[in-house]
Amino acid sequence: MPLSEASILSNFLLPPASLPAIISLRQFTELFPRAYHSNPHIKVLYQELQHQRAIDVDDVKRNIAAEVKRGEKQRRQISRTRQKSDQEDMAGLGGQDIKMEVELFGQSANSPKHGAHTLHSVQRDMGQACADIEAEIAAMEAEAESLLAEITTAVGDLSDLRYGRFTRDDIGEDVIGAIKRLNSVCETEKGS
Repeated sequence: MPLSEASILSNFLLPPASLPAIISLRQFTELFPRAYHSNPHIKVLYQELQHQRAIDVDDVKRNIAAEVKRGEKQRRQISRTRQKSDQEDMAGLGGQDIKMEVELFGQSANSPKHGAHTLHSVQRDMGQACADIEAEIAAMEAEAESLLAEITTAVGDLSDLRYGRFTRDDIGEDVIGAIKRLNSVCETEKGS
């Protein structure tokens, strides 16, 4: 039995989505410095994150339901179009599909022409499709290389941050202010 759109989307987007499935409270607590492991605010923060995550999961469920309804509407439209074109004579068959394709995607070199394909037209269209796919692959490879360079830079910057190789000028004043505020909050909690 083929999987439905709803089951595919639900199976891939929802099961690993709850916070406890990703990280337990114990693991979350271990992310903080050892001196704060017994702090009750960690559990409150974890519960707040769990609540926010549940809201996100509910949003995804609503979006899945909306997408399934949209898909059903599209299937009904296609069914009506096919029934309508079946009632037309053979010369008009496919004309509706071509019009719909032109409306959705615009006229392209690969759009079907009126009349039957010849061996030459099929070869030409297949050659153009191959060239389009190769160009798309090249663009994807260039984008992947660009993303890899960005990730490498980010990892290097994080390493510099971890080992203190940043100078004060490298870190914005807002970051330094945020760290000072966090430090004062931690010191206040430590004293109470």
